[in-house]
Amino acid sequence: MNKAVFLDRDGTIVNDIGYMNSPEQLQFIPGSIAAIKKLNEAGYKVVVITNQSGVARGLITEDMLQTIDKTMHKKILSGGAHLDGIYYCPHHPEHGVYPYKQVCECRKPHPGLIKQAERELGLDLKYSFMIGDKATDIEAGKRAGTRTIMVMSGRGQQERQKLKQQPDYIAADLSRAVNWLLEQKNS
Repeated sequence: MNKAVFLDRDGTIVNDIGYMNSPEQLQFIPGSIAAIKKLNEAGYKVVVITNQSGVARGLITEDMLQTIDKTMHKKILSGGAHLDGIYYCPHHPEHGVYPYKQVCECRKPHPGLIKQAERELGLDLKYSFMIGDKATDIEAGKRAGTRTIMVMSGRGQQERQKLKQQPDYIAADLSRAVNWLLEQKNS
């Protein structure tokens, strides 16, 4: 079994600009690619877990979302790092059109995407972490049985008030989160 670090995309790896609908809008948070590289070198699988309700809302197609994700991964690869998977939820329970307007188990705070990655990539969640800037990221990680780290980049400051459970650690950004994670015993 492999240990993993699950990362939210917007506000954790790249700037959260709202509903991104073009690869040209990708702007990496400083230090995020180097942080992913450190995780790769430490033997962690690195998996992006992201809610993308812009698909349900008709603001972006799944094809364009996948183009953005491929572009993000290419830029991460050019920085000497890699992702082991990208999983997204295109649904929203209240907004959008069929078949995307629905209650699902893959939209964070539900742990469906983490559980899917666990099955497909042979991951051990007990030795894994979820890192994100939103309360739903932390709740999804807790529900899946991972340790959790909240970053203050993106929407972290506002979202901190919404936490139902405290994360295991709060960091300024992904770089500092990874530094803390790598210092932990049994990580």
